[in-house]
Amino acid sequence: MWELATKIWVLVLGMAVGSFLNVCIFRVPRSLSLIHPPSMCPSCGTKIPFYHNVPVASYFWLKGRCRHCGSAISLRYPLVELVSGLFAVSVFTRYGFSWESLFFFALVGALLVITFIDIDHQIIPDVITYPGIGFGFVTSFFLGHITYIESLIGILFGGGILLLVAWGYYVLTKREGMGGGDIKLLAMIGAFLGWKGVIFTMFAGSAIGTAVGVVVALRTGGGRKLAIPFGPFLSLGALLYLFYGSQLVGWYAAFMG
Repeated sequence: MWELATKIWVLVLGMAVGSFLNVCIFRVPRSLSLIHPPSMCPSCGTKIPFYHNVPVASYFWLKGRCRHCGSAISLRYPLVELVSGLFAVSVFTRYGFSWESLFFFALVGALLVITFIDIDHQIIPDVITYPGIGFGFVTSFFLGHITYIESLIGILFGGGILLLVAWGYYVLTKREGMGGGDIKLLAMIGAFLGWKGVIFTMFAGSAIGTAVGVVVALRTGGGRKLAIPFGPFLSLGALLYLFYGSQLVGWYAAFMG
C-alpha cells in the first residue's frame, strides 16, 4: 500500500514537471522567458489561474478549451504531462530513491522537450544540449552509473560520429542531410550514458527512423521528399537504452551467437 501511494505521488510530481516541460517546449524556440509572464492562453493571452493549470485534470475539466475565449487546447499539453509522470514512475521503479533517479529523470525531461521542439521547428536548441553535456559530464564524477572517462568518450564519440556521417553525406550528395543540433544531442546523450549508450542510440534511432521513413514514403507515394527530424529517434533510442539497454544488448548477442 505504501509503495502504491509513493508511486502515485511520484506520478503527480512527474506530471507537474511535465507542465513545466510544456512551457519549455513553447517558449524556448521563441526565445521567451520561462518565468515571466505567467502561463497564459496562446490564443487570447489571458492569464491562466492556478486552479485551471492542474496537470492533465484541468484539460478534461475545461473540456479541452480555454475558459475565457473558447479556443481549443492542444491535446499535446496533457499528453506531455502524462508521459512525464509515467516516465517519473518508471525511473523511480528502475533506480529507486537515489540521485541517479533525479539524474536520469533530468535526461528524460530534456529529451522530451527536444523531441517536441524538433518536431515543431526542426531545431534542437543549444540552450538545452550545451548545459546537458556539461551536466552529464560533471555528474559522472559523483554518480556510479558510468565513469568520467566513459562520459568523456561518449561526448567525443557521440559528437564525432554524427559529424563524420554529416560530412560524408555532404561529400556524396552536396546537400546537408543532418543538422548540427543532432550532433550536439548525441554528444549530450554520450555525456549521460557513455559511449555504449551512444552506439546503442545510433543503431536504435537509425533503425526506428528508417522504419518510420519507409512508412511515410509509402503513405505519401514516395513522390516528394519529406524532412523528417532525427532528434526524436535519437531521443527514443536513448530512452530504450536507459530502461532496456542491457536486456536488448543481451538478447541481440544471444541471437547473433
